[in-house]
Amino acid sequence: MTELKQIAGLAPSQLLNIEGHLERCYIQPKKLPGALTLVARRGEIAYVKAQGLMDVERNKPVCRDTVFRIYSMTKPITSIAMMQLYEQGRFLLDDPVHKYIPAWKNLRVYKSGLYPEFLTTPAASPMTIRDLFTHMSGLTYGFMNRTNVDAAYRELGLDGSRDLTMEALVDQLAELPLEFSPGTAWNYSVSTDVLGYLVQLLSGQPFDEYLREHIFDPLNMADTGFYVRGDQLDRFAACYVYQPGDQFKLQDDPVTSPFRHKGRFLSGGGGLVSTIDDYFHFAQALCQGGEFQGQRIIGRKTFEFMRHNHLPGNQDLPGLSVGAFSETPYAGSGFGLGFSVKTDVAKSQVNGSVGEYGWGGLASTNFYIDPVEELVVIFMTQLIPSSSYPIRQELRAIVNGALV
Repeated sequence: MTELKQIAGLAPSQLLNIEGHLERCYIQPKKLPGALTLVARRGEIAYVKAQGLMDVERNKPVCRDTVFRIYSMTKPITSIAMMQLYEQGRFLLDDPVHKYIPAWKNLRVYKSGLYPEFLTTPAASPMTIRDLFTHMSGLTYGFMNRTNVDAAYRELGLDGSRDLTMEALVDQLAELPLEFSPGTAWNYSVSTDVLGYLVQLLSGQPFDEYLREHIFDPLNMADTGFYVRGDQLDRFAACYVYQPGDQFKLQDDPVTSPFRHKGRFLSGGGGLVSTIDDYFHFAQALCQGGEFQGQRIIGRKTFEFMRHNHLPGNQDLPGLSVGAFSETPYAGSGFGLGFSVKTDVAKSQVNGSVGEYGWGGLASTNFYIDPVEELVVIFMTQLIPSSSYPIRQELRAIVNGALV
């Protein structure tokens, strides 16, 4: 059943187009197993709709409390955690990373060669904490399949193998060259995993315990964590992978999933599972300047600072990116401290507002917040990769068309 009411200037008939579009274009043709969509404005939920199946093999429907792998939607949470420590004076954004990770003092940049025989040159400048937030660090991801450096990441299992540890990641990265000198280009990367390590280092708390105490408990996010508890298993979705011909096959069975157990590697870049209501609590806190239901997780001015475009010269991602992968369309978007920021509505070719911010996850989950309209939109599904279909752009067009 669709939960639908007219709230804060959102047209109910237009919101129903979300359900119709997803059903007609994705659920019925079996391009997606299922989906769950939430739209809120001015702090009130106006639309929630579950469609299709969360587990095709067991014929289990998507429910409002389904537990999803949110992958890179972990990144904004880690970024908020790190900026909480910024508010305590634990670091400055222009601090060199080697101030906290001494082994990173003499990082070098790739010139040629194959792992482990790289030819490198000295980095033109030290990597800063800001570079980690903005993905201008020179780090990369192994799954990019683009360079000899990311091939080394794959060989060493640095993209989040559950046998990895945060400490081992940092130690291994100290031995590998950067893709470019920090601050000179943009490349999606393990940078936010390094921020998770720094949260643990600077706070003196295990990363998962820090998130629980300072974000999840205050925001009543009881279903969010780095593994699926036994009492959550019946609500845990299966994950699928795109197949040629607009089909999908099972990628991760919920019963045997590695997410069933707490791994050694707590990935600040992509390790969390969550529900749509839990993530709404987090997103609504951001929409309200850092506070939700009387609980403040970040200062208003700090968060305003985070959602500015921090790319040099107010450039957008196409102007600085050296890779093709991102969890958001590039055109008309810059990058803040932990998420994308829309800088040019016309250039983005999707209706919306300058200043809209958000991010997505590997399994096609997505959220965005329009601060001008006080609008929060969250989309959950489980299909890898996120670039399989243009659902993110389509949902924006439909939801923004509901504003009256």
